[in-house]
Amino acid sequence: MSNDIADAARLAALRTDQDEPAALDGGLSPEDFKLAFRNHAAGVALITADAGDGPVALTATSVFSVSAEPPLLIFSISSASSSAPTIRKAETLIVHLLGADQLDLAKLGATSGIDRFADRSIWDRLITGEPYFPAAHAWIRGRVINRMEAGTSTVIAVHALQAKLPEDAGDAAPLVYHNRRYHSLGDHSALS
Repeated sequence: MSNDIADAARLAALRTDQDEPAALDGGLSPEDFKLAFRNHAAGVALITADAGDGPVALTATSVFSVSAEPPLLIFSISSASSSAPTIRKAETLIVHLLGADQLDLAKLGATSGIDRFADRSIWDRLITGEPYFPAAHAWIRGRVINRMEAGTSTVIAVHALQAKLPEDAGDAAPLVYHNRRYHSLGDHSALS
């Protein structure tokens, strides 16, 4: 069994036994749900892909690691994002993990209605073809192994294949999103 198939099998085991998701009635309003999560800080990532129609990018705060063996990560994208169709059909993509000094990249991916790749001096392509931003603190190239529709979003599982790692992770200040604003973490924000 190939690694991608084995990874997909492990991920499939996380799913429910139902073929179709149950209809969910009631619950919190979208506004209350968003308000509840405003106080939940999240790391910021820039996701890029090109499924053959040109490069796309979006900023996400839903990226998290799932497993180190095999190396898997998950993120979600809103159906409303102009980048969603390309990212949903891409076989591979890049997840840029942003540091505080890459706030410009976070804002670039979060701004609607612009050509995020107009400035050719800030991005390039890997030899494998994916668009990426070399200034990112770290990036992970991965193969999409599963997609799951979840409400108005799609959850995407990625098997990490290659990475640019930070030279000194201890010195980097991560970029964090909290209560509709970007923040930097560092010694000044440590509680213990």
